[in-house]
Amino acid sequence: MKIGQKVKVTRLRERLSADLVAKIKTNPVGTIKDFKMTDASGVGVVVQLESGITAWFFEDEVEAL
Repeated sequence: MKIGQKVKVTRLRERLSADLVAKIKTNPVGTIKDFKMTDASGVGVVVQLESGITAWFFEDEVEAL
């Protein structure tokens, strides 16, 4: 995955607010804006959704379009 790539959120974990989950379910498509260290061994992606909201996701929660 690369910055600027379009992705679709395909899985959600429980750490998100109900409002954000509802917006993702309405339109799960966004653009990768950055990467984030999630723990000592993982990397997440920061995604700006088409609704304008930015959130980070684990790599297994998104897929390339």
